[in-house]
Amino acid sequence: MRNAVHLSSSWAGIVAASMCLCLAALGAEGPAGDAGPRVDLTELTLEELMDVEITSVSKRKEKRREAAAAVFVITAEDIRRSGATTVAELLRIVPGLNVARLDSSKWAVSSRGFNDRVSNKLLVLVDGRTVYTPLFAGVYWYLQDLVLEDIERIEVVRGPGGTIWGANAVNGVINITTKHARNTQGGLLSATAGTEDRLLGGLRYGGTIGEDAFYRLFVKHTERDDMALPSGRAGADNWGAWRAGVRLDWDLAEAETLSLLGEWLDGNEGQTYVLPTPWPPFTWEDDVDSSTRAGNLVLRYARTFSDTSEMALQVCYDRLDLEDVVGIDIRDTYDVDFQHRFALGDRHDIVWGAGFRYTENEEGNTRYAWFEPSERRDRLFSAFIQDEVELIEDRLRLTLGSKFEHNDYTGFEVQPSVRLAWLPGERHMVWAAVSRAVRTLPQADSDLRLVAAAFPLGRVLVFGDPDLGSEELLAWEAGYRYTPGDRLSVDVAAFFNQYRHLRTLEPGLPFISLWTIPGRVIVPVYGDDTLDADTCGLELSVAWQATPWWRLRGAYSYLNVDYHLHPRTLSVLSQPLTAKAPRHQVGLESRMNLGDHVEFDAMFRYVDELEDLGVEGYTDLSLRLGWRPSEDLEISVVGHNLLAEHHQEFDASFLNTVPTQIERGVYGKVTWRF
Repeated sequence: MRNAVHLSSSWAGIVAASMCLCLAALGAEGPAGDAGPRVDLTELTLEELMDVEITSVSKRKEKRREAAAAVFVITAEDIRRSGATTVAELLRIVPGLNVARLDSSKWAVSSRGFNDRVSNKLLVLVDGRTVYTPLFAGVYWYLQDLVLEDIERIEVVRGPGGTIWGANAVNGVINITTKHARNTQGGLLSATAGTEDRLLGGLRYGGTIGEDAFYRLFVKHTERDDMALPSGRAGADNWGAWRAGVRLDWDLAEAETLSLLGEWLDGNEGQTYVLPTPWPPFTWEDDVDSSTRAGNLVLRYARTFSDTSEMALQVCYDRLDLEDVVGIDIRDTYDVDFQHRFALGDRHDIVWGAGFRYTENEEGNTRYAWFEPSERRDRLFSAFIQDEVELIEDRLRLTLGSKFEHNDYTGFEVQPSVRLAWLPGERHMVWAAVSRAVRTLPQADSDLRLVAAAFPLGRVLVFGDPDLGSEELLAWEAGYRYTPGDRLSVDVAAFFNQYRHLRTLEPGLPFISLWTIPGRVIVPVYGDDTLDADTCGLELSVAWQATPWWRLRGAYSYLNVDYHLHPRTLSVLSQPLTAKAPRHQVGLESRMNLGDHVEFDAMFRYVDELEDLGVEGYTDLSLRLGWRPSEDLEISVVGHNLLAEHHQEFDASFLNTVPTQIERGVYGKVTWRF
């Protein structure tokens, strides 16, 4: 259904030869000291990186080393040297995250298990704006196609974040923060071309308005190639999009700021669906193009009263217009969020806030899926309060808090947590937490009608249930951080999670539908909550500055999942609507500065098999060679998935699409700042 344009093999050979020539030049020069005057990872010691300020754990600034949670920070330098071209790809090194690519544009990303394309237990924010969709309480990752050079940092919190962030922050929070417009002055032009990332281009320009206002304008184009189907033929999953946006930052006064951010995206994504048909062989494959138009507008006001008192007010508007073979989703979301921090006496640091979200949407029906009702107007009211109590000065802290929400699906929800942080010495930190989190009922669980299978004069229909309650989690966590100096850091986290009322599918009694003539036999399958699960795991992250010019970082994750079906379940058809994650994951990053202007980076990963999905385990290696002849120019060559010609990372479980094989790819990138 599309004409894929592939780069010629001669071009790929030129790229590979260029990499070999550069490597030969590196061998002649050999390693040197620090990589010149630019800001890079060698200029921040590991100890200083542990002191990077984060906000995702407690909604206030705190040093990463002192956060009472399993938190990982991806810095702007990590992003630049990663060789990644998407936000989802950046997350692969984070311990405890399950990141799998389904095709050219689709990703499955979750924290601590329950991964799927429609993963629904992970909250993602961009500059404080929630980007999950109420349709299935998950994230369209291809819509988060940010200009990577504009990202300041990505904070990843594994474990419940519902106490301050609310429902659906069940297994974790990913908070993406972009740079202040003050820090992106001047121009930036980037161009990427390769075998899989066919053409990626971005143009950004920043300037000033008077003395106190800064702006940034950008436009980005994305064009990615089809991947391979299991049969060996080219898939139908190419991806193209245009994205444009603006950011304005005003310093109204010494301690007052006002920010305005706006974006618009227009794209097309391909995929091959396996669709039901009433005639043998009862399924057929159809190459389908989906169109997406999305935009958002964010207005944020912040004021600092003192070192211990500050407030922020944020108003957001989101628009989504998505058209697919299995549905049309037209959605407008309005969001207001307020928070205030203040000190109470010498020992209490209190953060509280309130919010309101209003969503109106229209779901377009297709022959394969529809919603009853097809239009909704949903409201969400929320409030939270959290108190950090310093029990022993600079040694022992207790954090108590809870989120209170009321939604139109499950009513009133409470999500409390207790966290304890102990600093026995300057370089040691021990923490523990107990939290309750909920995943509220999304629209799909309540209103969806989906044709799952077909046969002559009949079909199997999946029915949502508006009377379902929330999925619940009781999480027990503990962790330890050790930074013996500026050359080594160790971060360990362990958890035990108890999930209750997870979604399942339960068969019902067949009936004759009179909607059509002649009547059609309907075999119903109803959404239910007849599944519980217990998970436990261990996450380890180690960073080592081996030499002044060489840094290593490793990660290991272990996950075990035990499911427990309720006695009232009717048959073996009951199963979780979310797929499992690998039991073992290993990641290793190497960053080298070879001379004053040359960088050589490598990333190795091992991902265990997904037994229930029939996906084999795999190993992967990515290499990046970068050359910075000046402060303003950077040239790099990157190779992805170098250990195999192609491999599969995931499989469809709820939306039945044909998985593609992730292929080996090479690309070249030029970035010019002016």
